[in-house]
Amino acid sequence: KTRPMEYRMAQLEALGRFLDDKKQEILEATELDMGKPSFEAFFSEILLCKNELNMTLNNLCHWMKDEYVDKNLVMQLDSAFIRKDPYGVVLIIAPWNYPIHLFLVPLIGAIAAGNCAIIKPSEISKNTERLIAETLSCYLDSDCFAVVTGGVPETTRLLENKFDYIFFTGSPPVGRIVMTAAAKHLTPVTLELGGKNPCYVSDTCNVANVARRVVWGRFFNAGQTCIAPDYVLCTVEMQDKLMPALREAITEFFGPNPRESPDFGRIVSDKQFRRIRALLGSGRVAIGGQTDEAERYIAPTVLADVLPSDPAMQEEIFGPILPIVVIANMDEAIDFINARPQPLVVYAFSCDSKVVNQVLERTSSGGFCGNDTLMHVTLTSLPFGGIGNSGLGKYHGKFTFDTFSHHRGCLHRNMGLETLNTPRYPPYTQQKLGLLTTTFEVKRRGTCTLL
Repeated sequence: KTRPMEYRMAQLEALGRFLDDKKQEILEATELDMGKPSFEAFFSEILLCKNELNMTLNNLCHWMKDEYVDKNLVMQLDSAFIRKDPYGVVLIIAPWNYPIHLFLVPLIGAIAAGNCAIIKPSEISKNTERLIAETLSCYLDSDCFAVVTGGVPETTRLLENKFDYIFFTGSPPVGRIVMTAAAKHLTPVTLELGGKNPCYVSDTCNVANVARRVVWGRFFNAGQTCIAPDYVLCTVEMQDKLMPALREAITEFFGPNPRESPDFGRIVSDKQFRRIRALLGSGRVAIGGQTDEAERYIAPTVLADVLPSDPAMQEEIFGPILPIVVIANMDEAIDFINARPQPLVVYAFSCDSKVVNQVLERTSSGGFCGNDTLMHVTLTSLPFGGIGNSGLGKYHGKFTFDTFSHHRGCLHRNMGLETLNTPRYPPYTQQKLGLLTTTFEVKRRGTCTLL
């Protein structure tokens, strides 16, 4: 039922209507769940999803086509191609921090590739979960797409079932649980995880611009973003220059009292609030540090002189705290990054492009962004995903379609021309081997010298 292009297009168009019709309810639900400013919610939960959707609708006809490949001499009259088959029934497990975006973007690709899907939104963002559970079935074919709600017990039960593909976004510890469950059925997985994303700031940069871009990336969604810069690496001289610039940027964005700003969010739950507040003891609080448990408010905070052994450097912060770790130079910063698990993204700031390229070439991460934060994720033309501890697999744009498609290698041969096949049949002879070698061998091309 899900295979015809017309069906896929109709379901994708219905997702577009869901985003249009429920725009206000989405903004209200995310505001209730974590005080998400409507500007941030519209940008991340609606606009970026519409971009993914429209790119998919614009290109699906082309993506679905068989991809014809090169052939050897024997098979010139045959057809060799890659067929993009759906996997079957896929499970999408979404987190709470971007509760619409992080279920909808994978779902767009799953539908585009011709799959059925079960969606498990996060129970932590309960207002958004309720909205998805109550309204999505009004738009999608309930024979092929379903929403399952609940917490850990329900997710555990779901994972006991055999799915044809599992797409999980969340933390590395839960990612291991999902992968273990998938292994029982040999189910392929995409794991979109997190980690501590380093942000190297060189001594040669526009300090005011760095401060604004880092403050925006760190405190967007109150820091509850898997690709937020998790900590800054810079020299002590740069720390001294950066601190007033960071303070100025925070005041410019959120006013003298960010607690009163309509543009600064809140922590999603009491449990997360207490976890993040405990990290404030690392280094010294240079900016911010104020908290209010009643409204789960933690001020935009910068910690100076943080040591690698401090609590804030032992786990992904996932909140509005930015530690600064002092290093001597770029080489030491690169060594610091490489001594730790591969992050979801590495950030590097410098007016010297050679410095940015050095950090890119000498580190490994899921993604990379030079002289800005978060913006690489807005391009549907770039793959998004982790490596090692930060994840497995990639998506966005065509990469999502490919993730949810089984690339099936196909050869359709001519029933006649049997004489072409005789060299491969017994009884084997040296002459046959020579013919076989001539027709099947791939030769290395010679090098070309431009005079």
